[in-house]
Amino acid sequence: MENKISEEIKALFDVVISVQLTRPEPEFGDYAINSALQLAGRIGKDPREVANMIAARLRISGDFREVTVAGPGFINIRLSDSALQSELVKMEAADYGRSHAFDGKVVITEYSDPNPFKVLHAGHFYTSVIGDAISNLIEQAGGKVHRVNFGGDVGLHVAKTLWAIVQKLDGEHPEKLRDIPENQRSEWMAACYVEGTNAYEEDEQAQADIIALNKKVYQFHADNDHESALARIYWTCRDWSYDYFNAFYERIGTSFEKYYPESQTAPIGLKTVLEQKQNGVYEDSDGAIIFKGEPYGLHTRVFVNKEGLPTYEAKDVGLSIKKWEEYHFDTSIIITGNDITEYMKVVLKSIEQFEPELAKRTLHLTHGNVKLAGGLKMSSRKGNFLRAVDVLKAAADENEKTQGNRDDVPVLGAIKYSFLKNRIGPDVIFDPHESVGLHGNSGPYVQYAHARAVSIISKLSNDEENVARNHFDAGERSLVVKMSEFGEVIQTATEQFSPHLVCTYLYELAQIFNRFYEVSRIVDDPRQVLRGRLVRVYAGILKRGLGVLGIQAPDHM
Repeated sequence: MENKISEEIKALFDVVISVQLTRPEPEFGDYAINSALQLAGRIGKDPREVANMIAARLRISGDFREVTVAGPGFINIRLSDSALQSELVKMEAADYGRSHAFDGKVVITEYSDPNPFKVLHAGHFYTSVIGDAISNLIEQAGGKVHRVNFGGDVGLHVAKTLWAIVQKLDGEHPEKLRDIPENQRSEWMAACYVEGTNAYEEDEQAQADIIALNKKVYQFHADNDHESALARIYWTCRDWSYDYFNAFYERIGTSFEKYYPESQTAPIGLKTVLEQKQNGVYEDSDGAIIFKGEPYGLHTRVFVNKEGLPTYEAKDVGLSIKKWEEYHFDTSIIITGNDITEYMKVVLKSIEQFEPELAKRTLHLTHGNVKLAGGLKMSSRKGNFLRAVDVLKAAADENEKTQGNRDDVPVLGAIKYSFLKNRIGPDVIFDPHESVGLHGNSGPYVQYAHARAVSIISKLSNDEENVARNHFDAGERSLVVKMSEFGEVIQTATEQFSPHLVCTYLYELAQIFNRFYEVSRIVDDPRQVLRGRLVRVYAGILKRGLGVLGIQAPDHM
């Protein structure tokens, strides 16, 4: 359509312009263009006069049902029924709406990133959902996506937890770990982390012991020590963490191709920082090694501490290099909370000095915190934070109250949709009651819309259509026009990494269908075959849209 209109404008004015169709409010038309306003200055004519000339040309082309001029020179267009019928045929294809923005591209998406020896909080849940949806968008656009995870199995937080575990076991007694019930292990380690953190901050001797433990943990990896008593405690609890992570990911329908532990990336990062120090990228400072970000409008950060151990910054350097060596990606997307925005700018700027292409291909997307409606500040250090399981329980409790069940399909649909319908960036307020509602902009509302469509389809007979195939009534037309928007929404959502656009579209589509269904009989109606066809396409779009979001489209609810 854009090319066709551009050709008509060239024929009229001998000027080539890029035409961009937009979607106005339905009462004005199916599409709108502002080409007359773009042209007016170039050809020395009044915009409305130009608009009327273009509109007249488009009317005689026969491609459009209606072309009108509004305001200072906007042109509104309604498609002909034959054009909508052609689009309806496309909608029936299994891959309708698919974008091609990442055809042939290799993309690595890194998200969730929980730390062993700590509990999963709501932020991990949120990032997992967002990361999955973005990965799905890229995959449907032709990209080869590698989903990976990264977490700290070494570092001060591990030493703090390990210190407290040794206190609780009355020494280095790995055999006593057998007394911890399997369903309590993650919470037990989380409590140990809080205890170790408080001791580190309040007790000088404990702090010194924890610093020494931190070095020992690195040494376990360097020496491949799995036999000493302390090492056995460490490796056992590390495995507990991974089992806990995997069980949670399986429950929410998330999976990762690879998990990068910091113990693997730390040596690479340390080696790289030491090498690049010789090239002037990093420099010594009071016994540590730093990168000065001030020349780039950033700040200085430590990459190797005074004990000679790599910091988070060096580990991230190592991670970037390892991902690059293993995947040679076109794009690396890292999804984290926005609290490390400035941190990542420094890390990537340092990498840019010796691997400019790697830094150029890395995109850091950030989001706010997840908060429960009513307010609950997260702090794993203090132990009073919103855990991932708290979010699941709150939604399940509300679903049981309102719908009489704790089924994971609507519960997960409620949570995921509640997370995804918000633009990525600001804090997210999770309201359990609102999330599970079957009315309003919620996951269960869209899931129920799909189940309802499936139910209608099951009642359709195989009668032949006895109405003109190229004619739509007002309700049918409104539904077809909205369904034709799906590809544009998917394209934009993919290019902008914005799953919330898909949520908004699915909700609006379901509303339009409900209005159509209120006034349009489907089963045993003379127009049953045509309308049944529309319902099938509608159900397919809902299912594909929910699939992109990582939400199940149930046949029954």
